[in-house]
Amino acid sequence: MLITLLSAIVIVNFIYIFMLARNLWKHKDEVMKEPASNIWTPLSQIVIYFLSTFGISDFAISTAIYPKAKWVSMKKLPGTLNTQCVIPVFVMSLAYITNISVGIKTLLVCIICQVIGAYLGPRFVVKLSERVIRNFVIVGLLVATALILGGKLGIIPSNGTATELYGWKLVLTGILMFVYGALNNIGIGSYALTMATVYAMGLNPVAAFPIMMGGCTFSVSIGSMQFIKLNDYSRKITMFSVFGIIGVLIAVFLVKSLNTAVIQWVVIVVLLYSAVSLYLGNRKEESVKEV
Repeated sequence: MLITLLSAIVIVNFIYIFMLARNLWKHKDEVMKEPASNIWTPLSQIVIYFLSTFGISDFAISTAIYPKAKWVSMKKLPGTLNTQCVIPVFVMSLAYITNISVGIKTLLVCIICQVIGAYLGPRFVVKLSERVIRNFVIVGLLVATALILGGKLGIIPSNGTATELYGWKLVLTGILMFVYGALNNIGIGSYALTMATVYAMGLNPVAAFPIMMGGCTFSVSIGSMQFIKLNDYSRKITMFSVFGIIGVLIAVFLVKSLNTAVIQWVVIVVLLYSAVSLYLGNRKEESVKEV
């Protein structure tokens, strides 16, 4: 069953890579004219996916950077957050699923439910206004901040030992993963939410990583195919996301253990700063309309 799962991951991601390559080739004259930096974008991908490999949301970090740097519009931000992470998460999923033990039934339920949520999401996201997307992102940033703080302050338990879920816990986790898959498509990352769910259900905290990456490698690749079809993403940032593999490999294979305590506090500050900045942007937009 594990071999079947890994084979499915490879097949789905190669379909995505083919679709992305075809779209990039079709728009090859436009890609390098997009606003993202030719130097800082690939470097940022290395850092973002190094941190992401340890469960620090790449959605949250990217949301804090891209609008401020004016690399992508808020309208195309959700699509970009999804398309840019497909290839790095593909590598992460293979690394974690083959190295961390989680019951195959639990893993499959989480993955399938998240994929369904991700598939249904994009057709609704592209209809949302930029203001609505910004509000969703603000909420997502605040939720991610609260969850990180909860873990650091001991509010969210993190001492589970189980590797498999049964009964109502499995059903509830499946429902939540469906919701997280849909939320991915409006720029709200599922890493912190999945971690909180894993802790609450009594699973071994380390089980969060194959569940997160296993679910995301399907959900973001399938959801991202929809964004590519709709041309609702930054091609340049997504193209440079291949550099994220460097960050993933450094984190997974070279760093055996990392004390993320300081990094998490930095991320909390960045998330709050980003949320406040987006909120002030909304207020400024309202003031302009009133005038």
